[in-house]
Amino acid sequence: MHVLIVFATVEGQTSKISRFAEDEIRKDGHEVTLVNVDDPGEISFEDMDAVILAAPVHERRHPRTFEAFLVGQRDELVRRRTLLLSVSLSAAFPEGLEDAHDYLNEMKMRTGLNPDSEILVAGAVRTCKYDFFASQIVKHVVLRGKHYDPKAEEPEFTDWETLSIEISQFLREAKGEAPRSI
Repeated sequence: MHVLIVFATVEGQTSKISRFAEDEIRKDGHEVTLVNVDDPGEISFEDMDAVILAAPVHERRHPRTFEAFLVGQRDELVRRRTLLLSVSLSAAFPEGLEDAHDYLNEMKMRTGLNPDSEILVAGAVRTCKYDFFASQIVKHVVLRGKHYDPKAEEPEFTDWETLSIEISQFLREAKGEAPRSI
């Protein structure tokens, strides 16, 4: 099986997640092509059996370039098994899951794409990239007062073990080894 991974990244965590997915797919014995939507080159869907789409949420939205890709390639995407990884800090906390679902649903409404599978993936805090105001928003709005020292650490909330299990499940479904969820 040949899997295409198309991703967008803002601070680097979604790139890290996409490369992790690439490694997991290769470990499972499949071919994989990894493409950054902001530097796509030529993308051919011809030999692709399944597609993993990954993008972060910033200011309630996935990147516009990612959404434009979904709209522009919707016909190709609906012909293949698709998994969408929506990466956000909101997904890291139980009280943020409703927001994370809302961000994903809003994107699906804007693009008209309904992937076969979806995973809300907890992201990371990249404080080295934030100015004072952005760090205050992360601290008081996104992390909702949870303690962290922005000068001492860059917390990563991604659950790699669960992500590995979910990717394996998606690959089994794409190969037809598990019933397709409706």
